[in-house]
Amino acid sequence: MKALVAYFSASGVTARVAQAVAEAASADLFEIKPEKPYTDADLNYMNPMARCNREKLGKKDVPVAGKVENMAEYDTLYVGFPIWYCCAPNVVNTFLKGYDLTGKKLYAFATSGGSGIGKTAEKLKPYAPGAEVVEAKLLSSPSDAKAWVK
Repeated sequence: MKALVAYFSASGVTARVAQAVAEAASADLFEIKPEKPYTDADLNYMNPMARCNREKLGKKDVPVAGKVENMAEYDTLYVGFPIWYCCAPNVVNTFLKGYDLTGKKLYAFATSGGSGIGKTAEKLKPYAPGAEVVEAKLLSSPSDAKAWVK
C-alpha cells in the first residue's frame, strides 16, 4: 500500500501537520500550490473583496501549480488544508478534480483557527468521484496528526 499526503497551507500551520501525517503514514508529500500564489491581502477573509472570499463565494476553480505525475501508484490519499467557509479551499477541490481517484481511500485533515470540521468529508465527495472518502479530522498539532494516523 502506497500513500500520498497532498496539502495546501496558507500560513505554514497545515504544512507542519502534513509533514507529521506523512512521517506517521510513511507517505510521500506533495504541496498543493495555486498557480498564482496568495498574498496576505488575498487571504484577508475580513475583507469581502479579498481573493479567498471571491473564489469561495464564486465557486471558482483555482488552477494548481504542478502535478502528481504518478497518482495511479497511490492507494491512499491524505488531503490537508485549512478550513475555509466550513470546507476545503477551492484550490484543493481543483486539485482533486484533476485526477482519477477511483478506488483510492481518501482521508481529509484540516487545521483551523476556530471552525469545526463540519461536513467537510461530505463536501469533498463531488470532487473525488470513485474515491472512498473515509473521514475528515480536525488536527491542531503534529502530535495530533501522528495519533490520528496510527
